[in-house]
Amino acid sequence: MLELGTEFSRINQAKAIFDDIYIQEDPRSYFSVLGDLDYMIPDVAEPVIRQILSAKASVTGTRPVVLDVGCSYGINAAVHRFPLTFGGLRHRYARREMKAVCSEELMRLDRNFYSSWPDVGLARFIGLDISAPAIRYATNAGLLDQGVVADLENNALSKDDARIVRPADVIMSTGCIGYVTEKTFGKLLDATEKTPWVISFVLRMFPFDELAKTFAQRGLVTERLAGVTFIQRRFRDAEEFENSLATLAKLGVDSTGLESEGLFHADLILSRPEADARAMPLDDIVTVASGRGRPIAPRYVHVESGDGLQVVTLEP
Repeated sequence: MLELGTEFSRINQAKAIFDDIYIQEDPRSYFSVLGDLDYMIPDVAEPVIRQILSAKASVTGTRPVVLDVGCSYGINAAVHRFPLTFGGLRHRYARREMKAVCSEELMRLDRNFYSSWPDVGLARFIGLDISAPAIRYATNAGLLDQGVVADLENNALSKDDARIVRPADVIMSTGCIGYVTEKTFGKLLDATEKTPWVISFVLRMFPFDELAKTFAQRGLVTERLAGVTFIQRRFRDAEEFENSLATLAKLGVDSTGLESEGLFHADLILSRPEADARAMPLDDIVTVASGRGRPIAPRYVHVESGDGLQVVTLEP
């Protein structure tokens, strides 16, 4: 049987590579590059995350601690804690004045910017990422209480980092599954003092079976929200579009009306103790707006012609 990490690596070959934008000292490149691709998963996921955190708080009676896996520059924390959106932040960083300052000055400005907003979040955030610059920015800007820089696919969790992770009530990810596997999540779950809920937004091209098995071994049952998907972004170019559709076809996943319309789609998956799932089924606690009604810049789609399927550009 093909190891999950190896399978994920193969699937990732269909996707565009954006490694450079995650290792900058500040998030300007991140917002510029992903914003140009109508990246929206932080915005469409936030209302759902809020509903799940509210349900979790009703169980514990306390404000949850959220561990954001693959947190990059703390964007999920920003859009949850403050009345802000990814789109609005993107426009802020695109201003000529913001482009002109150095990273240290930008970090100071951002800390003041975020502290000027009321914190409307339901949780405290800690983060995990392999990018030290991203974690440094997110903590210094005040978005994360603490951050862990670690590659748990290849290394153990240090004692100091385990202390940071230990109080997590919720572990969440909005795009890192596919880059990390059950290895990372197993180490995190083993380090927590409670039994966290795990919120996963997973691109449909990445199998979840091994992660669900890892969660089950630790007492969690897994639910997938039926009847809805969540847009991550549009495809960068025709090559990424066609390669991704081919990957989905190999997995037996029907892309009709979803990825075939030029957009990456993710499923919402929630893993938690069986008693919690029985008391509050996922369908009962989540209502959604998936992002499918949003205007999108020109994107790649398939159109049937006399010569078979052709890739064309669809205007908004």
